[in-house]
Amino acid sequence: MRPKSRSSNTRPSDHGKNKTSHPRGKTSAPPSQLRVIGGEWRSRKLAFHPAEGLRPTLDRVRETLFNWLGPYLTGAKCLDLFAGSGALSFEALSRGAGFMQINEMNPKVKDVIQQQLSLLNCPSDKYLLSNIDGCKITPLSPDSAFDIVFIDPPFNKDMIEQCCLNLIEQQLVHDQTLIYIESETDLTTLQLPVDWALQKHKKAGQTHYGLFSMS
Repeated sequence: MRPKSRSSNTRPSDHGKNKTSHPRGKTSAPPSQLRVIGGEWRSRKLAFHPAEGLRPTLDRVRETLFNWLGPYLTGAKCLDLFAGSGALSFEALSRGAGFMQINEMNPKVKDVIQQQLSLLNCPSDKYLLSNIDGCKITPLSPDSAFDIVFIDPPFNKDMIEQCCLNLIEQQLVHDQTLIYIESETDLTTLQLPVDWALQKHKKAGQTHYGLFSMS
C-alpha cells in the first residue's frame, strides 16, 4: 500500500527576506496651544511658545477665577506680571477688560503673544506688551494704578512676596484693586501686606490660587 503523500501547509518562511526599513524622519513638535474659555474669543485655540518653567493656567482654574472676577472685569485696567502663555491676559481681554498690560521677560514668549494678539485682531489701544522684570515693574504714567493684577510667577522662585511689595512701593495698586495669586505653596503662608485680605481661594493639584482684596 502506497503511503499517503503528506501535503505541506507550511507557508514559505519570511526569514531571510530583504525587508526595507523606513526610518522615521524628524518632525517638528506641534505648537503648544491653549483655549480661550469665555467671552468674545470663546473656544479660540491659540499657540504659545513652550519654555522652561512656563505653566499655562489650567482651564478649570481659569474658569473659577473669571467667575470670581465677573462683576469687576468689564472696563477694568489689568496687569499680568508674568504672562507666559498669555492665558490670563487673553481670557481677560476676551471677557471685556478695558486695558491689559501684558508683561513677559522671555523675548521669544513675548513675540508669540504679540502674534496671537494680531491673529485675534485685538485693538492696539487695548493692550501694552512689556518686557520688564515682573518683580521690578514701574509705573508707565503718573496714573498707573491697576484695578486687577495677575501674579503667576514660575514656581519655586520665591518671587511673589517681592512682587507684592513692589506693587505697593510703585503705587501700582489702589484701595479697590483685586490681586490674583497662583502659587505652589499655601497662600495663607505667604508674607503679604497686612491689609491684603484673602477673599477666595482653592487648590487644583499642586497649585494654590486665590483672590486678594485691599481691605
